[in-house]
Amino acid sequence: MQKKMTLASDATALRRRAEARMVTRRKKQQAGVCGPESAADTRRLLHELQVHQVELEMQNAELQESRDRAESLLEKFTDLYDFAPVGYLSLDQQGRILEVNLTGSALLGVERSRLVNRSLSRFVILPGRTAFLDFLARVFEGTGKEACETKFMREDGTPFWASLIGGLSASLGGAKKVCRVALSDITSFKQAQEAQRLLEALSVSNEELKKEIVQRQAVEKALKASEQHQCRLLEKSHRMQEQLRHLSHCIIQAREEERKRISRELHDDITQTLVGINVQLETLARDTAVNPRVLRQKIARTQRLVEKSVNAVHQFAVELRPTSLDDLGLIVTLHSCLNDFMKRTGIRVHFTTFAGVEQLNSDLRTVLYRITQEALANVAQHANASHVKVNIRKIGDSVHMEICDNGKSFDLEQALNARKSQRLGLLGMRERVEMVGGAFGVESAPGHGTTVRAQVPFHKRAKEQVRP
Repeated sequence: MQKKMTLASDATALRRRAEARMVTRRKKQQAGVCGPESAADTRRLLHELQVHQVELEMQNAELQESRDRAESLLEKFTDLYDFAPVGYLSLDQQGRILEVNLTGSALLGVERSRLVNRSLSRFVILPGRTAFLDFLARVFEGTGKEACETKFMREDGTPFWASLIGGLSASLGGAKKVCRVALSDITSFKQAQEAQRLLEALSVSNEELKKEIVQRQAVEKALKASEQHQCRLLEKSHRMQEQLRHLSHCIIQAREEERKRISRELHDDITQTLVGINVQLETLARDTAVNPRVLRQKIARTQRLVEKSVNAVHQFAVELRPTSLDDLGLIVTLHSCLNDFMKRTGIRVHFTTFAGVEQLNSDLRTVLYRITQEALANVAQHANASHVKVNIRKIGDSVHMEICDNGKSFDLEQALNARKSQRLGLLGMRERVEMVGGAFGVESAPGHGTTVRAQVPFHKRAKEQVRP
């Protein structure tokens, strides 16, 4: 631009010099002083004019080139300004639009000519107008670049989010301050932010849902396990009820059978023996002339009958409840029971115990005796064993009894669930132990025989009251 102005001033000066010389030559011709020097001056002037003409033509070509380049730059500037991807606006301190490019007018939905001198705040939606005015005030305070995001409304009523970046600039005259603002449509960005926020919220919700699903699955699993456990307990309860009914039935039957047996034994043995004694006594009463030797024989026969009756009654008493259990204690009674078992069956028995077992109360000693009695009966009837171990020991606050045989094994479940057995057997032993707060167990395996275990609490017997 500076070069263009220099070329124009040189051409003007050259023209003025040529005009001045023409005026001087014309004056000399009128005064009649034009001679050979004047002709030489004329040629020299003509030569200078020709030279200057060439220079002018060159300068004219440069001017044309500069103008074309300026027009090209102006066209590029116009394209960059009007068709920029963002809207450019020039605002005064009141927010009125002084200049705007085509992109800005397109963003606001109004022709550029109609936007000039209109307030930009009129396009800002009311909730964001305060933020826009604060932004404009900060720009005119001259603190540097300022930015603002707010929601705009086009003239056709379409809302959009806009980003404003502004800075302070002086006008061409230099007296008035102007705010240069770059206006961008960030609706897609805001929508993406909202989508991202929703996605993050959805992700958090999904994580919480996953945790809830895991918790519900755990609860469901626990409920299923609890339901299965309840079903097992219910089944076990039903089975135990059946066992209790069976045990009751067996007890009633066993009681009746025992009564029948005692009645039969009393009728067959005791009654007949007593009848024989009575016959002998009647014979002695009628025969007064019996010699002493015959009398002694008859009395001896009668005594044997009486002894037989006493032994039978004693055997009944022992089977019902041995008096030695209360009079002599558990150890002596078990020794007697085991010796009798070995004589009857020929099975060897090894018995170990501790002296403190006699401190148990009567109920607990009775339980241990009955468990031993029933277990030996099962060994004699079913085990086909040659050796039995009976061990009683104290562990902690409990008394443990183990009865082990080397006989054949059996199916424990089948034995516990049997319905046709007429004996109390395992159910009776378990009920006896559980009634006194103990625990009962049986193990039976091929090649290892059967082990019966009973555990009862170690309660010392109460002191017997001294009778007056």
